[in-house]
Amino acid sequence: MRASAGTALFAVLWFVLNLVHPVGPKFVLWLPCAVAGVLAFLILLRTARIPSLPQATRRFWRHLTIAVGLVAIGVPAQAVDVLTSADRHGAHTGPVMLTFCGAGVLVIMYGLFRLPLGRQSPGEVTRIVLDAATVALAAAVFMWHFSTRTALKGDDKTAVYVSLLVTLIALLAVFAVVKFVLSSHLHVDNGALRLLAVAIMMGAVGPLFRPPIEAIDPTLFPGMATEPLVYFFGSWAAARQRCASNGATKRRGVVEARRRPFSMLPYVAVAAIDGLLIAVSLQKSDDLTVVVAAVVLLTALVVVRQVVAFRENSRLLARLDHGATHDALTQLPNRVLFHSRLQKALTSPGDRPVAVALIDLDDFKEVNDTLGHEVGDQLLIGVATRLEGCVRAEDTVARLGGDEFVVVLDDADPATADLAAERMRNALHQPIYADGHELPIRASIGIADGRSGAEASVLLRQADIAMYAAKKLAGTAYLHYDPSMATAGSDHTHLGAELREAISGDQLFLLYQPIVALDDGRILGAEALVRWAHPVRGVLAPDAFIPVAERTGLIVPLGRWVMRTAFAQLASWIAEHGDAAPGVLNVNVSARDLREPAFADAVATLLAEFRLPADRIVLEITETMAVEQGQSVLTLHRLRGLGVRISLDDFGTGHSTLTLLHDCPIDEIKLDRSFTQSPIDDRVPVSAAVIHLAQALGLHAVAEGVETAEQAEQLLSLGYLAAQGYLFARPMPAGRLGKVLEARVPLLGSAAEDPAAVPAA
Repeated sequence: MRASAGTALFAVLWFVLNLVHPVGPKFVLWLPCAVAGVLAFLILLRTARIPSLPQATRRFWRHLTIAVGLVAIGVPAQAVDVLTSADRHGAHTGPVMLTFCGAGVLVIMYGLFRLPLGRQSPGEVTRIVLDAATVALAAAVFMWHFSTRTALKGDDKTAVYVSLLVTLIALLAVFAVVKFVLSSHLHVDNGALRLLAVAIMMGAVGPLFRPPIEAIDPTLFPGMATEPLVYFFGSWAAARQRCASNGATKRRGVVEARRRPFSMLPYVAVAAIDGLLIAVSLQKSDDLTVVVAAVVLLTALVVVRQVVAFRENSRLLARLDHGATHDALTQLPNRVLFHSRLQKALTSPGDRPVAVALIDLDDFKEVNDTLGHEVGDQLLIGVATRLEGCVRAEDTVARLGGDEFVVVLDDADPATADLAAERMRNALHQPIYADGHELPIRASIGIADGRSGAEASVLLRQADIAMYAAKKLAGTAYLHYDPSMATAGSDHTHLGAELREAISGDQLFLLYQPIVALDDGRILGAEALVRWAHPVRGVLAPDAFIPVAERTGLIVPLGRWVMRTAFAQLASWIAEHGDAAPGVLNVNVSARDLREPAFADAVATLLAEFRLPADRIVLEITETMAVEQGQSVLTLHRLRGLGVRISLDDFGTGHSTLTLLHDCPIDEIKLDRSFTQSPIDDRVPVSAAVIHLAQALGLHAVAEGVETAEQAEQLLSLGYLAAQGYLFARPMPAGRLGKVLEARVPLLGSAAEDPAAVPAA
């Protein structure tokens, strides 16, 4: 690159010096053209051979290499013709020069047209072509004024034809390069393409300066200075492409905005032609008519371009408006448009009935968890289509988000709303087929009956209460709101508000249930279980408030509180009891936790804060969490990367498969209490199968819910080594378990003998 830049600089300076006063032999003026051509050929060839570049990119640079090679032969041929001719006047565009340089330009154009373009709308394509045509027309006018017009006045017909041919080739090159520079490219660096545009434009415009230079010194040609510059910019473009392929031109993590650096080019072309028109008018030149006609035509092209741009913008605005008011997946009206339609129905003149129906899919989460989000999306689309077929033209079906849909029934009394709800229930009765799966639908529909002038928020809240009441009925059902339903709904809402205060107000506490060795009752670990000391309702078990936490979003801060408290307690036990402390501490996590990208980082922070070995923490998940794709699986792998162990809780009650156990990062399975406590003839086959599966996969197995010595003996005989249950100990406060650890007594049968020794679960 330095050699190419130095050659171009020498060529320009030496040409200017000779333009002012002839210096040195004439062949020195042509020498930089030959040297720069060879250098450019080698630099472009190097870029064309980079194996990391896509095939289309290498092909493009091969075309340019061939083109430079052809021009590098044609220009020295012109030099030889000039230097050996007795007549130094004229263009000296001999057949060799025309053949090779013309072929080079055609190869460049072919290479540009072979470049794959990014996806363009018809409006964008039209605008790009108009821009290119505007610039090409402006270039044509300049070529006419400075070159072709003069050639037509002469008697040499050959010179006329040559001039027209050169002008035509130059115009095609200008059109091609402008069209492709204005397009978005997937395979060529934009910076490199801009440099190529400069090179080609310079090569096309350079001959225009021949008449004024010839008037000063007929032995000087513009190509003596412009050709090395063309080679230099072409070499610079190739070097930039190499840097782009190595990632050297982009900062890591920075996404470059899509830019159109030549968006002002058509307007610059118009301004240039306007300037030429002024100059020609002042000179009263004989080609004033041609220039004026060109100005008019250019203005027309720009006007057409603006019309196309305005129409394209109108279509874009229409798409943006639709996207702002409609759901991207189902194309139904979204929450914004729903509220607008409902408000319009409630404020219409006269006293009119208005009903709102809220529809919730009861088993949608299970579909997402077991079959994946793509199948879930197809289910939502199918439901949306069916709901739209159940309503009148004046009604509105909208998607509020997730698996919740809502229908505004305008001018609909309760009887009309019943008919619509019955149509919706019948439509949802048939299963939906998605990705080869037959998906039965169970939905709950709540209807709020109102009239003009009612509050939209009140109607929606009443429909929500009725919908939750309908969930208690079998199958797809619908209910109209009744004031008696409000008590249960407000109670649910009030409990959520109280839970928020409980998390920050020291109303929550943890109990710990030991996990023991079945053979000798040694404490192997413990499971942390959260309880709520409600000031009015007393101690609440998790099933009384965990659903509220999940619905209100409080499950995340609740889970953080549980982890912090449990980790701190394990650190305290290790410091106080040493080897007698629980070997592991099991903590339950929610599906929402696993979907949080920062969850693994939060666990790592707590481990570092309390200086706990990661392998002493066991995070318990359910089977539905394990099969959930996306962020949940990534989080599980990150946790395993920290050294944290993963336990599959309630094993055997969900949709466990061998694929799940093989693919998911699981260290432990916990046999569900339903198999432990079932009659002996029923539990043995399943319990035996689970322990054999665990042993084959190298997983630790824990039996839950062991309440009798008979159950413990049976499990031990099957191969289980660890268990937890009321036979050994009920969940107990940390202080109570601390005393057990200090006493170092086995727990085999202790809780069964003295069930009042520790608090009940």
